[in-house]
Amino acid sequence: MKEYNGALMQFFHWCTPADGSLWKQLAEQAKSLSEAGITSVWLPPAYKGAAGAEDTGYGAYDLFDLGEFDQKGATRTKYGTRDEYLHGIQAAHAAGLQVYADVVFNHKLGGDMEETFKATPYNPANRNEPIGEQQPIKAWTHFTFPGRGTKYSSLQWHWWHFNAADTNAMESDASAVYLFEGKAFHDEVDKEKGNFDYLMGCNLDIANPDVRKELLYWGEWYTDLTGVDGFRFDAVKHVGADFFVEWLNHMRNHTGRNLFAVGEYWSGIDEALEHFLKATDSNLMLFDAGLHYSFAAAGREEKDYDLRTILDRSLVKDHPDMAVTLVSNHDTQPLQSLESVVEAWFKPLGYAIILLRRGGYPCVFFPDYYGADYSGVGNDGKEYHISMPSHKYLIDCFLHARRTHAFGEENDYLDHPNCIGWTRTGNSEHPGGLAVLLSNDADGFKSMNTGSPGITYSDATEHIKEIVTTNSEGWGEFKCKGRSVSVWIPIDESKSSG
Repeated sequence: MKEYNGALMQFFHWCTPADGSLWKQLAEQAKSLSEAGITSVWLPPAYKGAAGAEDTGYGAYDLFDLGEFDQKGATRTKYGTRDEYLHGIQAAHAAGLQVYADVVFNHKLGGDMEETFKATPYNPANRNEPIGEQQPIKAWTHFTFPGRGTKYSSLQWHWWHFNAADTNAMESDASAVYLFEGKAFHDEVDKEKGNFDYLMGCNLDIANPDVRKELLYWGEWYTDLTGVDGFRFDAVKHVGADFFVEWLNHMRNHTGRNLFAVGEYWSGIDEALEHFLKATDSNLMLFDAGLHYSFAAAGREEKDYDLRTILDRSLVKDHPDMAVTLVSNHDTQPLQSLESVVEAWFKPLGYAIILLRRGGYPCVFFPDYYGADYSGVGNDGKEYHISMPSHKYLIDCFLHARRTHAFGEENDYLDHPNCIGWTRTGNSEHPGGLAVLLSNDADGFKSMNTGSPGITYSDATEHIKEIVTTNSEGWGEFKCKGRSVSVWIPIDESKSSG
């Protein structure tokens, strides 16, 4: 099993303030993140979106505008200017952090001019079912990029660079996905809604040679400019899987580096993730959506949740080398379309699981570390104020334990519905290993073997004050508070005696 001793941070969330300060924050926080044990950062889409300075970047408009051109009502993006972005990456690299860029290849929004052409309406709930004859439609499919012009790229996008849209200016109340004349939905996509090639906006026709050529060229330009170390691919369930392998291998050959890659295939269906891993020949890791859903259920069901099953739905259980594990992300946070809340009391337990077990590459979410306050409209149309508490103290404890003691073999004690634990046996460079115990009900205790006889352990979280010394066979009785977690690491004798 490949072990990822580092840890990734998603350095943004959906409601990051649109004040243009994020790239500056990255430069300011890079050193402290590295010192805490974070080894890489995933940054949001850095290019201009359709909503200009308010856009998260997922409403991709111009991939070549990194906050340099006056387009969509602003020069900077939500996160800052091009120069600030490049400086933030340089600061991260100087601190020893790798930087992963967020890439949106599924769609474009915010076209500059309308075009008229023919298309066939399909049922939005079943994209295999046409609901009308081919007809003329009008859509915002012409992208001229007036602020940038031909700098960096001379390509203007037209309707034939896309295969579908969900609007027709000739029928404002129409409810359909319009498949453009001469086009087809890609087969190598998720089968939800019959065929999930189309997601939103103007859907890129990845089969179009000019589109593929432009995206490969953009990747060369972008990696040369920024020096990023890898990519998070957005919405991979909606794009032909083969293209990601082609694009990624092209960038690896172009840069001469083994660039990291993870895809966002947001599905709790194991078979779908398995299929994507095979289709991409395991060139991309995937986010462990199933594990997230288990964390959400555990927080919601409290003591009624059977902790023995916490890993059953996870990608990391069967594919530990291919799973990026997470507790929450920008799509699951409160008020988002995929809202799936992990309750605050359970988040430390979830982070202990992803940071202190062997499998997977753990990802820490910005608001879980720093906290966040924001307001917005929920899926029910009501206005809410959201306050997400910081779990920085405990996450820092886990990160410290991860880089100093989370080594060696793993012994599982997932044998009680309300109290589970595991130990790591350590290695020659990191002797003593560690023990982790967590409970979703009352105070817990469990006899566990660390593989290290006669070693004295203390709880790094300081939830439990007493110490534990293992017997001649390496067994010790470890404890945790109710609805909490304790992480037992060897006491540094040189410090304790001094």
